[in-house]
Amino acid sequence: MGTLSNLYADLDYCRTAAEAKSGPFDGDFAARYEEHFPTLHGLFQQIYGEREGLLEALAEVIAVAQESWNERPRDLKELDAARAADPTWFTSEKMLGGVCYADRYAGSLAGVGNQIPYFTELGLTYLHLMPLFKSPEGDNDGGYAVSSYREVDPKLGTMAELRALATKLRAAGISPVVDFIFNHTSSEHEWAQKCVAGEPGFEDFYLIFPDRELPDQYERTTREIFPDDHPGSFIQLPDGRWIWSTFYHFQWDLNYANPAVFRAMAGEMLFLANQGIEILRMDAVAFIWKKLGTPCESLPEAHLLLQAFNEVLRIAAPSLLFKSEAIVHPDEVIEYISPGECQISYNPLQMALTWEALATRDARLLNQALVHRHALPPGTAWVNYVRSHDDIGWTFSDEDAMALGIDGHAHRRFLNDFYVGRFAGGFARGVPFQENPKTGDARVAGTTASLAGVEKGDDGGEDRVILAHALALSTGGIPLLYLGDEVGQLNDYYYRNRPAEAGDSRWVHRPFRPDGAYAVREDPRTMSGRIFQRLTRLFEVRRETPEFAGNELIEFVTNNGHVLGFQRPGEGTRIVVLANVDDHPALLSTHRFAGFEPDAVDLISGEAHDLSGGVNIPAHGVLWLKVTPRTAG
Repeated sequence: MGTLSNLYADLDYCRTAAEAKSGPFDGDFAARYEEHFPTLHGLFQQIYGEREGLLEALAEVIAVAQESWNERPRDLKELDAARAADPTWFTSEKMLGGVCYADRYAGSLAGVGNQIPYFTELGLTYLHLMPLFKSPEGDNDGGYAVSSYREVDPKLGTMAELRALATKLRAAGISPVVDFIFNHTSSEHEWAQKCVAGEPGFEDFYLIFPDRELPDQYERTTREIFPDDHPGSFIQLPDGRWIWSTFYHFQWDLNYANPAVFRAMAGEMLFLANQGIEILRMDAVAFIWKKLGTPCESLPEAHLLLQAFNEVLRIAAPSLLFKSEAIVHPDEVIEYISPGECQISYNPLQMALTWEALATRDARLLNQALVHRHALPPGTAWVNYVRSHDDIGWTFSDEDAMALGIDGHAHRRFLNDFYVGRFAGGFARGVPFQENPKTGDARVAGTTASLAGVEKGDDGGEDRVILAHALALSTGGIPLLYLGDEVGQLNDYYYRNRPAEAGDSRWVHRPFRPDGAYAVREDPRTMSGRIFQRLTRLFEVRRETPEFAGNELIEFVTNNGHVLGFQRPGEGTRIVVLANVDDHPALLSTHRFAGFEPDAVDLISGEAHDLSGGVNIPAHGVLWLKVTPRTAG
């Protein structure tokens, strides 16, 4: 049997083949296999067609899944059961995420474990540790060039230490999250070395061509991602052949048209799930399928692959979730988010437009995005962030901008100039990343405090830091804090003196843990203390406000272009969120609040407000007003 044919015959065949390797299915595994195999079977048919040997390839995937389940620790099987009973646990108002580099923030994995008391002080329920697997020495794209998914970078610790850390985090109520770089590996990965050498079974793991004929054809429709590193999508090997390399020259793209690659990568996912990882950040999801004559981004097969990986996980590690990292057009971002694909997703549009609103003092584009682009399918959630380890790209839709009379191309040029300090009178202190002189494309790097004006000493800098985080905390889903930003860490310009980092300006906003700032975090006379105390107040209020659970937003028309407004519904109550991005106070008239009872309270300050007199919002101010809708009649 070489092709997928009859569903029930294939189900029996794959089970028999797996059991011959690993013994009989146990009851839980067998039940999930029966439930999810039909969908996985159909996805394999769509992805790989009637390819010879495909049924055997699917049977090998099932065998990998069974072996992984047999090895899965009891406490993780208990977690699987708990998450099955509460499948939308990650939409709670009590969720708060943190992200850091283990070495820069704590020195090592053991050091991260020592920070757990502080994490619980903050109220973290989710911790994303930036790339921590073995990678090449020197420049390795911050760890995004993976040489082994089963070995931790020795400078950070060991896989046993990662497993122990995951157990400690879970005991503290914190879900461990890691990056899963599955579009590509480093050129030093065992698979890559065997592929280049032509070793049987690996010769088709990557996309290698003998000359420029096909690479030239592909590059007519693909775009350059890192033009400072190399032109186009391919780099030349020492023997003259050309290999697909979307990002840096030492990152080689995998060939998912080969089902053996799917099987191998499913095994790596399941291995990490068994170490106690609860969420995989699916890196560069838009790029994982290649097809001649297309941009090779966000192709239908990319979605089918994610769905197929999900079905494997639902069989063998059902509590593991996917987080989508798709920094693409907003219409494409939303396509990756569903219970059967990526259950959670970065919200790059809200992030970018928060900074756009602060630069322009105009909230209309951000407000438009919340009204028209915020809704998600049930059982999913946004990860809302102010900034990440990566650059800020201005990913808004040109059509959305045009609806407000804004030329998208010109506006992106303005925003880049503004945030890298080329705009007279601007408050930002960012640096450019990957400027492309041919296209004018560029992105921006910088810590929250440096971009918001704190580094410059702008009077509104601290307030902008709070405003940006208040929006990430109040729009739903999982708010994500880049650790160190809660004490106002500034840009690290010393990256230019570190050879492995000097060529990548994003290291400017990946500073080492600011110990001095943490030491004064309780002192309101310091910038760090003020930011810390104001942000931790927001964290506390969010945890205590059930209206902030879930993802639902209701429009609130402020009739003021400087003031963003939306409502979060509750049981008989609502939270009206108001944010003034202008440098001057704003007054919203009483007519804006005609649908509510006059008595309201700002949850942040605890102050009462009489809505019958309208509402004043300070410059760069945020209010979380708890209100009661008027009843009819």
